[in-house]
Amino acid sequence: MITSTADLRERAREVLLRCGVPPGATWTPGAGPAGASTARTPITGGDLCDVATASPTDADAAIAAAHEAFRTWRGVPAPVRGALVRRLGELLREHREDLADLVTLEAGKIRSEALGEVQEMVDVCDFAVGLSRQLYGRTMPSERPGHRMMETWHPLGVVGLITAFNFPVAVWAWNTAVALVCGDTVVWKPSELTPLTALACTALLERAAADSGAPRDVHRLLLGDRGMGEHIVDAPPVALVSATGSTRMGRSVGPRVAARFGRSILELGGNNAAVVTGSADLDLAAQSIVFAAAGTAGQRCTTLRRLIVHADVADALLDKLCAAYRALPIGDPFAADTLVGPLISATSYERQREALDQARRDGGEVLVGGGRRLAEAAADAYYVEPAIVRMPAQTDLVRGETFAPILYVLTYRELDEAIRTHNAVPQGLSSSIFTRDHAEAERFLASDGSDCGIANVNIGTSGAEIGGAFGGEKETGGGRESGSDAWRAYMRRATNTVNYSSELRLAQNVDFTT
Repeated sequence: MITSTADLRERAREVLLRCGVPPGATWTPGAGPAGASTARTPITGGDLCDVATASPTDADAAIAAAHEAFRTWRGVPAPVRGALVRRLGELLREHREDLADLVTLEAGKIRSEALGEVQEMVDVCDFAVGLSRQLYGRTMPSERPGHRMMETWHPLGVVGLITAFNFPVAVWAWNTAVALVCGDTVVWKPSELTPLTALACTALLERAAADSGAPRDVHRLLLGDRGMGEHIVDAPPVALVSATGSTRMGRSVGPRVAARFGRSILELGGNNAAVVTGSADLDLAAQSIVFAAAGTAGQRCTTLRRLIVHADVADALLDKLCAAYRALPIGDPFAADTLVGPLISATSYERQREALDQARRDGGEVLVGGGRRLAEAAADAYYVEPAIVRMPAQTDLVRGETFAPILYVLTYRELDEAIRTHNAVPQGLSSSIFTRDHAEAERFLASDGSDCGIANVNIGTSGAEIGGAFGGEKETGGGRESGSDAWRAYMRRATNTVNYSSELRLAQNVDFTT
């Protein structure tokens, strides 16, 4: 049974109120002011409420305010900046259930995945608070006596953040928590499909800023369509643009930011693959593959889309996978036993249908799935059966990315052949290999193995932890967010030389005495 739109609308209202977003200027239960947009839920396809969107004048004012706040914020000691993020983390813990409700309402994620996404927010806040005392530079030996060389890291400026619907809160937190402790301010343009999660997150951050004594304008929210994102991309005060979306979007954003000598972090398309070798534990592989390929209804950037299986074990593995797919509970993502919720829109459903039709024309065999469910109960919502398609070769269709739950299966004989097939796509985000052979694992992780930013062994392609830098290569964009040393992208580096002697000495023994 699908929860009614009226009940979902009331649930959204209650959550927004608890998070500190009262109706009025930002959202209204019914028809909003001119220029407003409608928040929709993919659970039923119904409308939740109207939200006010920003104008270009609003965008200019928000960017200017963030730039002015940066002038103050950059001078605040980093551990003190960390206090803001610590308070945000506390509020996120307090409102974990509320934010998960909004993620499910707007993105259609099942309950455990929505809660997991909010947990990522909490985790990255913990990480960033520790980072606020570890923005380390290096000291290097100087060739000149009485001199010391070092590098120091300084706040960069305004960070323009553009996020996608499929991770409406986690990616915001990855960037925002790290940017704030680095001394930057943030202007956020979320997906137009998930405005309510953005309003709630912004309200909690504003409360954290008030509680910790930080300037309110360290973070500004801009709701709007693609044009609002373009406004951020082109704004000279925005020192760094961190954008998540399609490769097509990245082809526009990257050159435009570079043209004004800004920086960018681009998290773009992913056409992720897993290699299953003849030595693999097939039960472990099957369990991992089902989540990686069918989780979030195939709408993660790290979703497993290609399976490259050794010919000797392909039939046995496919038997396990098809049985698991047939048993997947599909339906209301708020229901406790549901594992696959709805696609975000009718457009996503049409893309899946078109891709399956093309796969058949290319000689592929749909082994399981591909149909629509619950159309009578929710005519404007799109619940689909995740599909497995056995392909004779890696066609143009397979080399592209269809943002829907379709898993294309290819077979191989030699590991080098599997790696070549794996790498023969434009994208390079996430990858994995399933094997019990240590040499096979090391071969996959070697410099001439997987060409992706993420390469795993005996786990799937999705479900990354925040401690590692997240990002990919090739048409995935090449940027890194979240953990490890990704913080460096949000700061500028200065090399310093200090002469504490009483003589002027030039490097490389240059003599310029007069």
